[in-house]
Amino acid sequence: MADDKTKVGGQDRARINVNEDYEVRDWCKSLGVSEEELRKAVAEVGDQADKVREYLGKK
Repeated sequence: MADDKTKVGGQDRARINVNEDYEVRDWCKSLGVSEEELRKAVAEVGDQADKVREYLGKK
């Protein structure tokens, strides 16, 4: 099922969808990392934002 952009909040904010350009752009800005760093983090720990933040913090 496609990402429903009319339903935002809750779980949608807790996950990082690297297949959506706008999400990659927004998460990179929010986390202060490059697209490459974000994609690597998601590949390493999954798409949960809290785990990605934790991973990036340990770098």
